[in-house]
Amino acid sequence: MDSQHWRATITAAQSGDRQALDELVAGWLPLVYNIVGRALNGHADVDDVVQETMLRAVGNLGSLRDPDSFRSWLVAIAMRQIRDRARRRTAERLEEAPAADFAELTVLRLQLEGQRREVAEAARWLDDEDRQLMSLWWLEVAGELTRRELAAAVGITRQHAAVRVQRMKERLETSRGIVRALDGACPDLRELTGRWNGRPDSVWRKRLARHIRGCGYCGGTHETVVPAERLLAGIALVPLPVGFTLSLAFGGKTAVAATSAGWSAKLLGALTKPAVAMTAGATMVAGGAYVVTQPPDAPPPRAAVTPTATATSEPPPSATPSPSPTPSPSAKRKADLYGTVVDGVDRAPDPDARPAALPRRPESGITSTGGPKAVMQHRGDSVTLSGRGYVLVRWQISPHARPGAVVMPTWTGLKGKLFHVASGGSRRMDDPLPGAPNGYATGMGGPDIGYAVLPPGTQQMWQNEYFYVDGTVTLTQNERGCDYGIAVFPSDWQAVDKDVNEGPDQGAIHYGLVRDTGTDSAPVPQYVTRSTPADPATVPQRSRV
Repeated sequence: MDSQHWRATITAAQSGDRQALDELVAGWLPLVYNIVGRALNGHADVDDVVQETMLRAVGNLGSLRDPDSFRSWLVAIAMRQIRDRARRRTAERLEEAPAADFAELTVLRLQLEGQRREVAEAARWLDDEDRQLMSLWWLEVAGELTRRELAAAVGITRQHAAVRVQRMKERLETSRGIVRALDGACPDLRELTGRWNGRPDSVWRKRLARHIRGCGYCGGTHETVVPAERLLAGIALVPLPVGFTLSLAFGGKTAVAATSAGWSAKLLGALTKPAVAMTAGATMVAGGAYVVTQPPDAPPPRAAVTPTATATSEPPPSATPSPSPTPSPSAKRKADLYGTVVDGVDRAPDPDARPAALPRRPESGITSTGGPKAVMQHRGDSVTLSGRGYVLVRWQISPHARPGAVVMPTWTGLKGKLFHVASGGSRRMDDPLPGAPNGYATGMGGPDIGYAVLPPGTQQMWQNEYFYVDGTVTLTQNERGCDYGIAVFPSDWQAVDKDVNEGPDQGAIHYGLVRDTGTDSAPVPQYVTRSTPADPATVPQRSRV
């Protein structure tokens, strides 16, 4: 949300630009719909709460001082509307069944299976406060929100948020056990649930949890239970339902709100005219109403459509990793392609396998805007590299600070050539770390602290990744989900060759990996482009340069 494009869009909308307002509303509507829908589990009031949230955001946009805080501000408005709705509802109406079960909608629209389906369905068993918190935490681990934004939306400190999230996750895991048990064939459980009306609530959650703890059949599991944050990492937003309507210009309330924000009469008039929104699948029709036009049989989206989406990626070409560290050749035109992207996920090499010889490329030296050692720990940090020579990018994953989806760093504005020549540091980041402190099992995290999860099909990185630059390119850190840092060092052939062949005397897990062939068929990174996008995190995963 700190990209130049969205700052400009918000600023333009505040000053009365109708097209910018259309883009703003259309771009953020799916995020609000997912928060409200999951917090209320699809209750009939979801549409009203989404409507009121967007209405208040539009009506008070002029009071927003910092465009960079728009997402936090919008999410906080949504949470206030959810809590206000709970206070307004009478006990009788609160007992009404959901109009459209959001858990079921999530499973169907995203085609979730296995343990991902289990997590979605377990949300039904959470109490209102836990479900509200989960609606934010789900988006945090999916890379759509930060922990700071989650805490601000709930109105608590980050430390308190960590405690609240941990307790909610414990109840979620209990609920996942209930979903698994109900899918089973335990005769005692069938007898117990004979008196149940089929609607999840806290009373039956406790009863079923007690049964599962004391039942050998229900308490056992036939598969490894994957932590929920790993299952949800990088998952798409649930798309708006067909026929969903959001009116921002009907009635005097909207006009009053817009006038109080200081918008021009020209903008108010424009809101009542037909327009096309800036998001595929939604159209703005007369009266300022957004209507989803996606056909009911359209396939689920592969990635979130909001401007907070993680780096663009496609699913892996195959569920089976490539047997060789060398990527398969790619058809290319010599005029505009010089290499093949690293688009096959390698198996970890044999610890005793020696790497191939590293070809020596011409070196005249690399200059870096970050100096001899640029440390990039925050989203938006970048370094521009120029010259001809080798560069080391050293990884530090920090799931203990915040686990979840990793939004990969990207290479943009490439002029010349860029190759991924070798991997070193004596270990891959997913190698086991015997005796590691702080709950780590591998460099990507552990069951006690959660895991850093790569986008599907992304090459697993090593501690040290080496590249060869012949020209100019900018590397940007795009952290949105899991915390991570990368350090960038200009290097040379001797240092690369030593790293991949020797490693430390103690603690080496396996030798390095050489990708470079010394020709223009050597691989290029997965996230690289010659363009300079407003948001570097949107660089396609399988780049062709």
